[in-house]
Amino acid sequence: MAIGDYQIRKARIADTDALVACIQAAYAQYKDRISDLPAVADGCAEDIQKNQAWVAVEDDKIVGCVILNPGDGFLKLANLAVDPDCRGLGIGRLLIDFSQQEASDQGFSEMRLNTHAAMAENIQLYTHLGWRETGRVGNSVAMKISL
Repeated sequence: MAIGDYQIRKARIADTDALVACIQAAYAQYKDRISDLPAVADGCAEDIQKNQAWVAVEDDKIVGCVILNPGDGFLKLANLAVDPDCRGLGIGRLLIDFSQQEASDQGFSEMRLNTHAAMAENIQLYTHLGWRETGRVGNSVAMKISL
């Protein structure tokens, strides 16, 4: 799938290092303000092999990614990251829209995600795009959207 200058394609095992670098760079801004931020880039090779890992690419450079995991009756948006040098270009929204279309194409009528309560800008973005908060446990904010 290509939109504008960006192509979205399935991640390949050869993308592992670039995928890890993209995720780490995307989450670096949160390290100082979120003491309990998990190791968000751990398991990338496994995600590529066992889950649905997609990358947004511009001129063969990975500029964003999304990891999707099928659940019982829903598709979970497990991780979304955009290279900080590419923020504000619509890549995050492109990946979210792609994920929702992919969920629909796979026969899911709902998507879910969890984000950190201290990532207010993420919660605001998802809310703006039609997601709704369904609960909080500790610092985890659960959200979902019907497709």
